[in-house]
Amino acid sequence: MKERLDGITEQIIGGAIAVHKALGPGLLESAYEACLVYELRQRGLKIEQQKELPIIYGDVKLDCGYRLDLFVEDLVIVELKAVDRLAPIHEAQLLSYLKLADCRLGLLINFNVTLLKRGIRRLANNL
Repeated sequence: MKERLDGITEQIIGGAIAVHKALGPGLLESAYEACLVYELRQRGLKIEQQKELPIIYGDVKLDCGYRLDLFVEDLVIVELKAVDRLAPIHEAQLLSYLKLADCRLGLLINFNVTLLKRGIRRLANNL
């Protein structure tokens, strides 16, 4: 499983780098999302975009309007940003999504940087 997750995250990061090289920083998050979805589908990955994420509280399923930017191969949550810098709240958001979705791994990608590797965080949910 670790090898599969590593391969998927490598493809996601490679796709994000390709998008960032083509577009650069300064655009809206939605533009990067659309281009990254296209890029990852070209690479043969299964992508769910803006996937609804309900909260299960007791025996009640609550739709609170949470959405995953991208859910890749039913294994990796990708949260996209286009902000001046990533803040602790962005990591907390992704960690919460990982827990709610019972998912092991997520990537937080901020496209509003000059060098994309400075805008990528890999977070794990210790189930």
